[in-house]
Amino acid sequence: MTFIRLTPFQDCDNTMSFTALWLDPFRSLKPTEQTLLDQAGVSISMVRTFDELGSALKRRDIEPALLVLGLGSDIELLKEIWETFRNTHSKLVVICRVERKNLELAVAAMRHGACHVLAADDWSVEAWRDALACANGRYEDLVSNARIPAVSPVQPRQLPSAAAPRDAVRSVVFVDPVSIKLLALAQRVAQAQVTVLLEGPTGSGKEVLARVLHESSPSQGGPFIGLNCAALPEHMIEDMLFGHEKGAFTGAVKDHRGMFEQAQGGTIFLDEVGDLPIGLQAKLLRVLQERSLVKLGSERAVALDVRVIAATNKNLRLAIERREFREDLYFRLSTFKLRVPPVAERRGDILPLVARVLARHQRGDQAWTVSPAAQACLLSYEWPGNVREIENVVQRAMVLCPDRHIDAHHLMFDDAPDPAGMLDMLQESTEFPSPVELFSAETKSSLAYRDVDLVGRSKLQAVVKQSENHVIMSALETSKNRVEAAQKLGISPRTLRYKLAQLRDHSPGQMASA
Repeated sequence: MTFIRLTPFQDCDNTMSFTALWLDPFRSLKPTEQTLLDQAGVSISMVRTFDELGSALKRRDIEPALLVLGLGSDIELLKEIWETFRNTHSKLVVICRVERKNLELAVAAMRHGACHVLAADDWSVEAWRDALACANGRYEDLVSNARIPAVSPVQPRQLPSAAAPRDAVRSVVFVDPVSIKLLALAQRVAQAQVTVLLEGPTGSGKEVLARVLHESSPSQGGPFIGLNCAALPEHMIEDMLFGHEKGAFTGAVKDHRGMFEQAQGGTIFLDEVGDLPIGLQAKLLRVLQERSLVKLGSERAVALDVRVIAATNKNLRLAIERREFREDLYFRLSTFKLRVPPVAERRGDILPLVARVLARHQRGDQAWTVSPAAQACLLSYEWPGNVREIENVVQRAMVLCPDRHIDAHHLMFDDAPDPAGMLDMLQESTEFPSPVELFSAETKSSLAYRDVDLVGRSKLQAVVKQSENHVIMSALETSKNRVEAAQKLGISPRTLRYKLAQLRDHSPGQMASA
């Protein structure tokens, strides 16, 4: 285990250096590797037993200490570290080293309190300096405000002291140094009852950050109410937000509490606030200014105790210039602005996000693995669809992968469709999943196992259709129902029903010649 004193000092070459301790019962540290650590600014001192570790911690009782811990095939050693030293050394910060192929172990380590995870074979200066930066950020959060949960890239854990927060923040994947800084800032902002505006592209995780703000705030025990302002027509949004009294209009047969009232004592999240109709913006502004509302059909003002978080993927400054958004409302919403960067700007989050999707959708005890080639493809892709696109690509790979080991050729990116290449990959598989009970035995046999000879095909449409049929049946076979299968395929249930009807109506010969 390596401990790093988190107050850095300057070497003569003006680079940051850290004093550290090291424990790795699974791998020996070679002289060449120690030289690389020296170049990264890490000066280490070896410890080999828990007794040696305890002695080192006692000597540093008033200082922060970073533990660089080598893990094997599970996280039992990390758990034992916390159980043994959590109460005796509250300023302990842990970086773990795991084998590159074991994504699941990396995520599990961060869920159990590690502030950063490095690949066991990664000795690059940049990687180690990023790790040290994460360690410094964690320690600053430990000592700055005992009421703020310690920042963990995946799941913030409770502080190892009596001043731990009441509840830990939800499990989130914020592993990249950029994301960790954003998460730390969000948790600080959460302590102040100010209106927050989240800016960022679609699918980047704005709602996740909004929930972190709520769950890190003093009003975490209250409700979290969200509304997508672009999803409903104008007359419905007003009623959804502010509510009405019984008899206010035809059909108002009972009182209706709007979302602001439902969020009393908690947080209301206004997603896509840039799409709010201009007529409603003035009403929202008044509610924010007065901290009260008058429901339709009522003369009584309802006082509000609500935290407001808004989010948008639009440039509101440009919308103001175009007279599509009120400037006074913009300044009322943007008391504190947080920008959620796209996935392409926080590549350290990509592989942990992939691991989370795999864990969420796997069936049984057998874990999924991702080859180094596939990891390289995932890291080099620009992800214009952000986190939602990651979900789609991983679920497609799970549908196409026959052996729970995802390789590069299983990855189908949204902006680079390759149906012919996907069909080649399917043909190379030793077997296809069994078709579901939707067709006759003859049709199932010909659809699921019919060899498609690409040589001599003159129409790409036939290749695409045959490939699509294989993927649809694989998704249906590996899903609980059609809704889940449609989600895996990235289409709506209605579209899936249409495609199934087509499969029933056409024979294999007709499909091949289509």
